[in-house]
Amino acid sequence: MRTTLEEVNESLSTAAQRLEDNKKYIYWALGAAAVIVLLVAGYVYGIHNPNVNKAKELIGKADLEYLQGDTVNALKDYEKVFDTYSNKPAERAAFNAAILLYQQGKNKEAAGYLEKYDPEGNLVGPASQSLLGDCYVNLKQYDKAIAAFDKAIKLAGDNEVYAPTFMLKKATVLHAQKKYADEVKIYENIRDNYPQYADIYQVNMDKYIERAKAMAGE
Repeated sequence: MRTTLEEVNESLSTAAQRLEDNKKYIYWALGAAAVIVLLVAGYVYGIHNPNVNKAKELIGKADLEYLQGDTVNALKDYEKVFDTYSNKPAERAAFNAAILLYQQGKNKEAAGYLEKYDPEGNLVGPASQSLLGDCYVNLKQYDKAIAAFDKAIKLAGDNEVYAPTFMLKKATVLHAQKKYADEVKIYENIRDNYPQYADIYQVNMDKYIERAKAMAGE
């Protein structure tokens, strides 16, 4: 009867033979992996990092122009960063460009940038989606506005200022769509789960609830 030890030795011998037979392929694979590592390193240090630095420099210029009231050139530089680079600074440039376009009443153009923006973080991320919702409201694309506000609410998490603020925006859109029952649910949610918000900002949630219920015929 074959012992377990014999079986193990045989398996090791077989594996060793396979390694020897396939040595040239293994070397080739290792060489290919090394080339990939070098290419990635070359991109990061030779292309990516310089591009990030260039994008940051241009954004810094745009920020200064914005602070000085030169919104025309600031917008041009933000748009240039986004059109030229594909990195985190370009993401911020897209958001900043959207803000300026929104302030100019160019909701469609602002929404275009925000649709390409990758919302991150629990402050800037939800704020970007709220702004996108505002753009859609002004464009009377209410379903898209609600989707944007829903995303903003989700990204805001437990933020006791952001979350109820975005909820109120969503409720306003629901009111415009005459979806009063859904509007009531949002007001009740804010009243029950964010009582401090109503107190601090002096928002009479009961009044809003009564109004929406009256519109709904309750």
